[in-house]
Amino acid sequence: MDAQLFREQAKAQILAAGAAHRPLEIRGSGSKAWYGQQVQGELLDTRDYNGIIDYEPTELVITARCGTPLAEIEALLAQRNQMLPFEPPHFGSGATLGGMLASGLSGPSRQAVGALRDFVLGAVLMDGKGDVLHFGGQVMKNVAGYDVSRLLAGSLGTLGLILEMSVKVLPRPIASSSRRFELSQADAIRCLNQWGGLPLPIAASCWQDGMLTVRLSGAQAAVSAAGKNLGGEAVVDADEFWHAVREQTHCFFATSSANKALWRLALPSTAEPLALSGDTLLEWGGAQRWLFADDDAELIRTTAAAAGGHATLYRGGDKNVGVFHPLAPAVEQIHRRLKASFDPAAIFNIGRMYPDF
Repeated sequence: MDAQLFREQAKAQILAAGAAHRPLEIRGSGSKAWYGQQVQGELLDTRDYNGIIDYEPTELVITARCGTPLAEIEALLAQRNQMLPFEPPHFGSGATLGGMLASGLSGPSRQAVGALRDFVLGAVLMDGKGDVLHFGGQVMKNVAGYDVSRLLAGSLGTLGLILEMSVKVLPRPIASSSRRFELSQADAIRCLNQWGGLPLPIAASCWQDGMLTVRLSGAQAAVSAAGKNLGGEAVVDADEFWHAVREQTHCFFATSSANKALWRLALPSTAEPLALSGDTLLEWGGAQRWLFADDDAELIRTTAAAAGGHATLYRGGDKNVGVFHPLAPAVEQIHRRLKASFDPAAIFNIGRMYPDF
């Protein structure tokens, strides 16, 4: 579809929905439709608004429309030996750039390079009035004042229709090697934090069922030296392993009970193993912990908060307990004011993040 025609049709749909107080569900391929609360409303499909607008390999930035498939973007970057450094999960062959930004999810390398939001340079948004708003740009110097383009990361489409975005990319590492160690959870957390304070090129980590796997990435000399220093067993199928962790096709996610809720715990990396029942997988140096829980939501959230973190009901379970950690009153007011500013008629993905807004 012609880009201008899509914008005109989207604006008409938004204005009509606002006038009728009829909610809209903004969605691309739906590969992450399960993430968050249940959404109701008329579908605003973004997939027709696709295409790469600009790619400048020497400037390490790519700009594309929201409906552009992630696979298309990654294939183009691979031709120039570049990548999206935060390794966004796809969770489906049709995953789009807009869904990537709206979900705000990062993959295994987040512990080394930063989160998705750290690489967003600019975005174009259509708000609840049908106005097209431009934030940021294609270079870091354009980011000034309120960084709304990064605010959109993880907003789940509740602030408006993300039309376009510019993302910083990086060269692929020259060398990569993964090592595996037999360690308890407590020992793995201790080692990861100890190694984190050393000049080691650790790009990703994963602990599950007594085995810790770390990925070393960077210059060949640094990777080789770190591998000899750390020891452990070389991982032969490393690319497949990290892809399975990113896409949650790893055996931990595939074989755990479908009757249990999968919780995502964000904790200080130094936090000791939590006194919660259920299978656990650790990522990001211990800062992200996946839990197939036997305990109730209140206990999980109380325990996570006591350790200095928070808990998200990621997949399955009873969403009536709330998917995302309850907001502090002051933070909730900020959320509500932002929602009212960008979506005054309250039509965009209502209830996706929190049930009442």
